[in-house]
Amino acid sequence: MYGFGVEVGGYPELVFNNNLTISEGAIRPYNRMNSDAWNMKRLASVAEAHGFSLKVPVGKLSDDAKHKILYGTGDQKYRVDLGGGRHYDTTYEGVIPNLERRWKETDSDFMRRDIERFMRERDYACKGARLKPVVLAVTVHELNIVDVCDLSVDDALDLFDNKLQLTEQEMTIARLIVKEIKSRLAFMSNVGLNYLELSRAANTLSGGEAQRIRLATQIGAGLQGVLYVLDEPSIGLHQRDNDKLIDMLKRLRDLGNSVLVVEHDEDTIRQSDFLVDMGPGAGVNGGQVVAMGTPEIVAKNENSITGRYLSGAEKIAVPKKRRKVVKDRKLIVRGARENNLKNIDVEFPLGLMTVVSGVSGSGKSTLVNDIVARELAAELNRATTAPGLHDSIEGVNLLDKTIVIDQSPIGRTPRSNPATYTGIFTPIRELFASTPEANVRGYKSGRFSFNVKGGRCENCQGDGVIKIEMHFLPDVYVQCDECHGKRYNREALEIKYKDKTIADVLDMTIDQAAEFFDSVPNIARKLQTLVEVGLGYIKLGQPATTFSGGEAQRIKLATELSKRSTGKTMYILDEPTTGLHSADVKRLLGILQQLVEGGNSMIIIEHNLDVIKSADWIIDMGPEGGIGGGTVVACGTPEDIAKVPNSFTGKYLKKML
Repeated sequence: MYGFGVEVGGYPELVFNNNLTISEGAIRPYNRMNSDAWNMKRLASVAEAHGFSLKVPVGKLSDDAKHKILYGTGDQKYRVDLGGGRHYDTTYEGVIPNLERRWKETDSDFMRRDIERFMRERDYACKGARLKPVVLAVTVHELNIVDVCDLSVDDALDLFDNKLQLTEQEMTIARLIVKEIKSRLAFMSNVGLNYLELSRAANTLSGGEAQRIRLATQIGAGLQGVLYVLDEPSIGLHQRDNDKLIDMLKRLRDLGNSVLVVEHDEDTIRQSDFLVDMGPGAGVNGGQVVAMGTPEIVAKNENSITGRYLSGAEKIAVPKKRRKVVKDRKLIVRGARENNLKNIDVEFPLGLMTVVSGVSGSGKSTLVNDIVARELAAELNRATTAPGLHDSIEGVNLLDKTIVIDQSPIGRTPRSNPATYTGIFTPIRELFASTPEANVRGYKSGRFSFNVKGGRCENCQGDGVIKIEMHFLPDVYVQCDECHGKRYNREALEIKYKDKTIADVLDMTIDQAAEFFDSVPNIARKLQTLVEVGLGYIKLGQPATTFSGGEAQRIKLATELSKRSTGKTMYILDEPTTGLHSADVKRLLGILQQLVEGGNSMIIIEHNLDVIKSADWIIDMGPEGGIGGGTVVACGTPEDIAKVPNSFTGKYLKKML
């Protein structure tokens, strides 16, 4: 379709939740549609006419019944009772034809994206080739252009190096072309992308794969005298791939360029030529150059936190004991076959900290995010997310909820902040409303909210800033010239608690607020949790838009820690160490261990060896990325994985243990 080689169509396994009945919401797309009640009435008439029940789990319905639900019953009419003696005769379209029709007819990008969650790409008339037959008729070495593009980088290199037999005249014509092709293929192979098919769609690449392609392109350009600036290039890379990345950066340098890297990865830091260490702390406690020089010089500087980790004075210790696997407490994924997964069965022990490791592109995110997280969200949280292809997940009944803690922002506008996200702001507002002055004036807690009329500044509507929309540029926020960023009107700011206004409280750092509210238990407890996760330097009312991914993640973790645990929660984290210094990783591990100590379960996708060595259980994916991955290489404790000869993770883990 339009040269894409595929068309999109409804997919039965994404539409149905086989564990639920239709009455309970087994048809995922209908749970999001305003016409849900009408569709259910029509389905009830169809079920009655064809003798099947809407109160039986979909997995137990006959194939004929499922086919009728999915694809409709043609021109057959059904009488739908509208109540009050009224009825309506209608046909039943079927879920998949309904999705495909709405997808084609809608003008809304949001609706189209929403519907696409239940659709998959399928080969079109050209069988995915994307080109006309007349173009495909042109061949070289009996291969057309699509055949060549479907080869992996290694296979393509082998073709042009060894198998392509050209006559002298043909070689004269193709010599420069073949040279350029081999050169570009070699760059991709050298950065560890030898398993990628040349026709692989860009939106299916992992972050590490996309980054290495861009770097390979720069090396291939052969430019000199260029300043390259990279912000944490090791994100999403396994240690093996990271070694290749470091070699690439050195090659860029050796070509005569300058390479400036913002990085937390210890190996990258140790192999740098010159190190600038910022600090000494974070936020208001940072902003200074603590040390400069070679890594060896910085390692000798006692004021440098980075230096202390480089010298070994500070380190993340291997746990003295690991939690044991309980035989009957497991989450078992059966028949996982999404993307590059090879129809695998995987066991996740419950009550443990489980890390899923493996080289970039080995299938970690597909297994955990696309299958486990989405299926648990559908079954435990009644989410409408469609999981990746798999047969079933056993052991879900042992859990009561699932929480995905990622590095996405805690809010997308300046109105959201740590006080509102963690729930601290409600008792703070109630405290201000209980002051004698507020009682005399008849103020309730709503008077101290910047989200509703009353106490907020109406000029900025409680934002403290005014958004100026820019054409062709990001929106700009400027401080409100009426409340000067305080968010409240004069009347609200006249109420004080311990000589502080509500605006003064929001301007406090978490450390200051914890001391200020130490006599108010329900506020102090939540603030202390934020201090423990290392966020004492951020402000209580700091806009959510100003937080890094690591800070947003720790705010979410602190919020979970402050809640009463049931001991049956599954926490899922995707590379939680992204953007974190070794000192922050040490603190993060302490928090994660606390959550698991409460009897909860945790699955972490991670490349950081300090996190991997701290796990109770490891599921190592691979052995390679892309088509060479998608299987479980090894399972067990870190010590077990370190003994597996064909595990790349085990090879690097052995040095840490």
